Amino acid sequence: MSIVIVGAGLAGATAATELREQGHTGPIALLGSEEHPPYERPPLSKSYLLGEDPFEKALVHPREWYAEHDVDLRLGVTATGLDTDAHVVTTSAGDVTYERLLLATGAEPRVLDVAEDAGVPVAYLRTKDDSDRLREAFAKGRKVVVVGGGWIGLEAAAAARQAGAEVTLYETEDLPLVHVLGPTVAQVFADLHREHGVQLRLGTEVTAEHLEDADLVVAGIGVKPRVDLAHSGGLDVDNGVLVDSRLRTSVPSVLAVGDIANHAHPRLGRRIRVEHWDTAIKQAKVAAHNLAGGDEEYEEMPYFFTDQYDLGMEYVGSASEDDEVVVHGSLEDREFRAFWLRDGDVVAAMHVNDWDAGDVIKEAVDSGELPEDESD
Repeated sequence: MSIVIVGAGLAGATAATELREQGHTGPIALLGSEEHPPYERPPLSKSYLLGEDPFEKALVHPREWYAEHDVDLRLGVTATGLDTDAHVVTTSAGDVTYERLLLATGAEPRVLDVAEDAGVPVAYLRTKDDSDRLREAFAKGRKVVVVGGGWIGLEAAAAARQAGAEVTLYETEDLPLVHVLGPTVAQVFADLHREHGVQLRLGTEVTAEHLEDADLVVAGIGVKPRVDLAHSGGLDVDNGVLVDSRLRTSVPSVLAVGDIANHAHPRLGRRIRVEHWDTAIKQAKVAAHNLAGGDEEYEEMPYFFTDQYDLGMEYVGSASEDDEVVVHGSLEDREFRAFWLRDGDVVAAMHVNDWDAGDVIKEAVDSGELPEDESD
């Protein structure tokens, strides 16, 4: 059975790897629009951006792995159309036929219109080339404006400050990350960046006047899923490609994973689209089994992590800013565990700089039970 994977990022490469490891011997084609072999994106805003690790460390596999495992890796190839009746993907390098298809087309940054219209130098952070540009631009004395107080914006701000740049960050909400973490924990990140010299302009809609003195504007205002290919194939699309609990689209021979997958989560009882590294890996593994004839549900809870200055954090679950938060440890010392409760059940948990707590927070979300406070 021939399998085509559109999207040569972490999810696509992981699916190809899993197919070979589970014994699939049929043809696998992995199509990617970038010229780089598949790589992980978290280092682009963390260790690679900071100059701590070489790009090779971010590669899913060395380039030669694909030929050695009979995976037809086609780089610099853009998929432009999909005919699900004929089982054909139209690409910039010609048509590709398939029996089963996996869409892992990822997401692209939302454009910061105010910066583009003003003609100021603006950068986004999604690809290796984007990260390379920022590494060159972040230098002592440079004036960097970051627009957006989400994970990418905060990590870019931290990298710029560590390189010695002057950083001002604009965020429309009263606190960065408040919709993800709620005000109690979001305040920790606001205080962290202020202590490291970032000028936070919160509750502020950025204008061209705010940007005119910047040497570089970094736009971190979110991403949008790349769904044009799915649209062209007539797949059901709504804030991503709609998939069932087994990651199957409205056309059973086509699956979707990663940033584009709006997934009917069996444990949460609702749809969720997750734009994080862990989901890309784990969804890809389940999808690989199902492409090869399996029937597995994807039921992992969302997980993500961040590193900013001397703060390291891991988060599991799915909370809202209205959920009750219980903190074990010290917010002031930035060594704590936080648990979000809804109707008395733990729906999400995180730790900050408490590396013994990884299993604790996962168990709390899996069981729904609040653990004892070990910091007392």
